[in-house]
Amino acid sequence: MIKAPQTPVAQTPMATSPLIDRRDERVRHDDSFAGSLRSFFDRVRSGDLGSLPVIVGLLIIWTVFQTLNPVFLSASNLVNMLFDCSTVGVIALGIVCVLMVGEIDLSVGSVSGFASALLGVFWVNQGWPVVAAILAAMAIGAFIGSIYAFLFNRFGMPSFVSTLSGLLAVLGLQLYFLGSTGSINLPYGSWVVSFGQIQVMPDPVSYVLAALVGIIYFVSRYRTASRRKAAGLSSGSLGSILLRAVILTVVLEAVAIYLNTSRGIPWMFGLFALLVIGMNYALTRTQWGRSMQAVGGNREAARRSGINVARIYMSAFVACSLLAATGGLLSAARLATSSQQAGTGDVNLNAIAAAVIGGTSLFGGRGSAYSALLGIIVIQSIASGLTLLDLSSSLRYMITGAVLAIAVIVDSLARRSRISHGRA
Repeated sequence: MIKAPQTPVAQTPMATSPLIDRRDERVRHDDSFAGSLRSFFDRVRSGDLGSLPVIVGLLIIWTVFQTLNPVFLSASNLVNMLFDCSTVGVIALGIVCVLMVGEIDLSVGSVSGFASALLGVFWVNQGWPVVAAILAAMAIGAFIGSIYAFLFNRFGMPSFVSTLSGLLAVLGLQLYFLGSTGSINLPYGSWVVSFGQIQVMPDPVSYVLAALVGIIYFVSRYRTASRRKAAGLSSGSLGSILLRAVILTVVLEAVAIYLNTSRGIPWMFGLFALLVIGMNYALTRTQWGRSMQAVGGNREAARRSGINVARIYMSAFVACSLLAATGGLLSAARLATSSQQAGTGDVNLNAIAAAVIGGTSLFGGRGSAYSALLGIIVIQSIASGLTLLDLSSSLRYMITGAVLAIAVIVDSLARRSRISHGRA
């Protein structure tokens, strides 16, 4: 039996394709630290700027004010800034939630002032236990947010209109509850006032917490990289993740050591940072957070994919008003009073500006809990720097407005760049 000659099997084009070879090489290269840097610059060129603009702007602001007044970056002034950042920062964190779904809440200042008034009325005037008064004020704040969500989901009322109406109505309630006296002084010796004005972390606690943040960052990044590698996707190398975690830990420890040369890190700022970390986890690692981004990016597509859009809007408005009430309670503790001026002035606009300046998009679908932290630090840095220079508050409004306009322009240009790269 004569066997037919065997024809060599031709290799498929995919097996020898230089495109595939380059792709594999790129995946391997991305596992290195240099690959991580290259990936970062690629994201920047494509319009994914992240927190880079606000960090650069913050460094410029600090450099200018420190040059004009060496007291600006002193430990004592930075500690005072951290106290002041915490109150409006918590309110800005709620603004991030509504901006993520492409909506807005103009009543956060009034809600914070109303919560402050409720604390004084329930606790001081009516003799409630302080914890019960705090919980009641927070619950009423959440209820106000649910009203906005109901009007939006049931009647399609634009959030701009409903929250503007709420601003006026809630402000009226604040004035009504405070009555003719106009203000209620909180007991100065209470733990609430002490928490808002005096209490700071012991030095060892601040060092441990700084190290803990670095450890959590490393574990989180390492688990993400392991899952991506198991799925056959490019991921950061262990060395690059460890290096970034070490750098973060060293920076935080240095900040803690420097602030501890003065009063130390306020517990109130620690609470704000904890809320930011918790919100960041919820927005990036949970189904709720992914649904928030999906609804903000394209409401109809999110609905067709099975997301309960009405429930997401409800959660966003409730979270915003709840955090606004919490910020109002912290403000009352900071000032040791509940007054008709609480939540008025520039509180409302500063909270919204902080979220936008920090990097949360006005177009919805893009944002981070850290936007509230970075944005409020920028605003308080401007306020503190101008105060030390003994300049009028008019300059603070103008500079803050200019920074806000620049942030929106950067966001618009980055969004246009992302769209053009996506089409390409």
